[in-house]
Amino acid sequence: MSQPPTRRRLLSLAAGTAAAVPLVHAATPAHAAPATAPAAATPTEAPDWAVHPFALHQVTLGDGVFRRKRDLMLDYARTYPADRILAVFRANAGLDTRGARPPGGWETSDGNLRGHYGGHFLTLVAQAYADTREPALKSKLDHLVGALGECQQALAEHGTPRPSHPGYLAAYPETQFILLESYTTYPTIWAPYYTCHKIMRGLLDAHALAGNQQALQIASRMGDWVHSRLGHLPRAQLERMWSIYIAGEYGGMNEVMADLHTLTGKAEHLSAARCFDNTALLAACAENRDILDGRHANQHIPQFTGYLRMFDQTGEERYATAARNFWGMVVGPRTYSLGGTGQGEMFRARGAVAATVDDKNAETCATYNMLKLSRQLFFREPDPAYMDYYERGLTNHILASRRDTASTGSPEVTYFVGMGPGVLREYGNTGTCCGGTGMESHTKYQDSVYFRSADGSALYVNLYLASTLRWPERGFVVEQTSGFPAEGVRTLTVREGSGPLDLKLRIPSWATAGVIVTVNGVRHPAEAVPGSYLTIGRQWRPGDRVRVSMPYRLRIERTPDDPSVQSVFHGPVLLVARSPEQGFRAFSFYKDFTLRGDLTGAIRPEGRPLYFTTHGLTLAPFFVADDTRYHAYFRRSEPVVVFGRADSGVPNRARGDGLTFLDVLWDQAPFATAGRFVEAVRALADTWLSAGLFTRTERDAVVAAAVRADLRN
Repeated sequence: MSQPPTRRRLLSLAAGTAAAVPLVHAATPAHAAPATAPAAATPTEAPDWAVHPFALHQVTLGDGVFRRKRDLMLDYARTYPADRILAVFRANAGLDTRGARPPGGWETSDGNLRGHYGGHFLTLVAQAYADTREPALKSKLDHLVGALGECQQALAEHGTPRPSHPGYLAAYPETQFILLESYTTYPTIWAPYYTCHKIMRGLLDAHALAGNQQALQIASRMGDWVHSRLGHLPRAQLERMWSIYIAGEYGGMNEVMADLHTLTGKAEHLSAARCFDNTALLAACAENRDILDGRHANQHIPQFTGYLRMFDQTGEERYATAARNFWGMVVGPRTYSLGGTGQGEMFRARGAVAATVDDKNAETCATYNMLKLSRQLFFREPDPAYMDYYERGLTNHILASRRDTASTGSPEVTYFVGMGPGVLREYGNTGTCCGGTGMESHTKYQDSVYFRSADGSALYVNLYLASTLRWPERGFVVEQTSGFPAEGVRTLTVREGSGPLDLKLRIPSWATAGVIVTVNGVRHPAEAVPGSYLTIGRQWRPGDRVRVSMPYRLRIERTPDDPSVQSVFHGPVLLVARSPEQGFRAFSFYKDFTLRGDLTGAIRPEGRPLYFTTHGLTLAPFFVADDTRYHAYFRRSEPVVVFGRADSGVPNRARGDGLTFLDVLWDQAPFATAGRFVEAVRALADTWLSAGLFTRTERDAVVAAAVRADLRN
């Protein structure tokens, strides 16, 4: 049976049909909501979280690539016309569109997903305002919210057809929601509750980040409508609806309804959140049964962030257990080296990474949602693994997803990010799901740099981004200078504040080249263990300075299904080989190894930071977002057991797990002396002999080559 058309494929058909003629209806004036002071913190935090975030406005980005990419998206937020975002809403409500055309892409005058982009745009502007405090952004946000309020009222009073409840707000009639209840499939209808979620999320962000009270009122009425629509439906009907490919995709409706409940206290809103339990998948993940193969990735990832919010509201452990287990089914077994997941929007078999690389991997929306899930899991259980993944996805996918050129007419972000050989990134995506999440991603880089413990006694430093934290409750202002993602020393300076505080520094799992932490020039005595947090507890004073040195080292990562298909990293940074060739490039490194057992003899610095050369090719940091064809994976070719110039002539055979003799040997490096190296070769050669992978003659030839090699450090 053929796979239904992807949303991306329909985008290519719709791109040329964006409305060219303005939608015009009877004029109705718009009134902006009154400006109010921004909320100090997100009102949807759970009191029993172990760790809490800081508000966006409390963390300011410093100089560097993150701020440069952020600034590109800020220009888009400032410049893109609000009336174009509102055109589809006004047309549906019978209001004057003021001559504005819809944005295009999926956001057209007749598109079945129209309105979703407006929800993302609300979040974009709300985050941009929370970050910059620019009055023009606040005015723009208030204008958007006020206009949506007018649309909601107009639909309730004279909608054609009249909605079933006065809280209804969308950019199309209620028909799609009605058809879903009779199990109509995609593309006849297209994820109506997904669109509803984006609009509601944007409204709640306008309330939480910019203090717009009208936004909460509109969202609350929408929540009332959701309950009126779903609250009476049998569970079996709901489960069938949510199982439908794309048509049943609802984004994070359970999350936004749970968040709404914390703000309104309405029992109906929590009851409506329960309506979005995707019971079969929820039960399987709670039992740690992996049934993800063949499921639409981004249809399901945000559901699990919602389940965590449901756990916060209800205390039902199955929600949290399912979310933890789901994360483990994706991160690692289904994750490409950049941190993304999925092939053509779909989850594939567990461990199928090398087998699925092509030009349409890693839907950017999916990584956006995996980062949200990781962050939410960390709040409840501060496991460093969540932040290790967060750093990977943020640095190598999200940062890489914004083209390094200015545009005020397009977000210039990626949809798929191919991992196959010789692919390139395509940018743009006005009106698509990834265009929407892309707008959001690049205006909230700072949201997970720092967290605080629930009792305020500890400060977590999760990411080493140049930034300044203002923590008024404790009186601290902490400045971090850093060139991340470039290599270098990270320095944290207490600019204001004093008193006791545990500073928890994340030591990334890749930091295996020796970590040195000093406080006011004195080395901290505790061992910095990769994949953990190092705690520095002291009475802090203005001027105190912590320096963190985590040297990068070149390393490879193997795919789980084919260890010969590998990626190369420098510290946390994915390096890609620039080449238009459409097949895997073959790289051989072991012949250049010294006793250190590292890649420095095989991969040479090019002269620019984070750029290298090997096998006649340039290796570039993937976050540099241009139009060059690249290879994120290469094929490791080590056919013969060779040590330096000493060639044994023996085939480098692999054992059952795909690892070759040389793989297993060099995984034991570094070797202190040539003698220790020869001992390791002899022991492993004996193992290969016992397993039938070497003959006695081959075993002796390998050991003899190790002796002849006389390797040095």
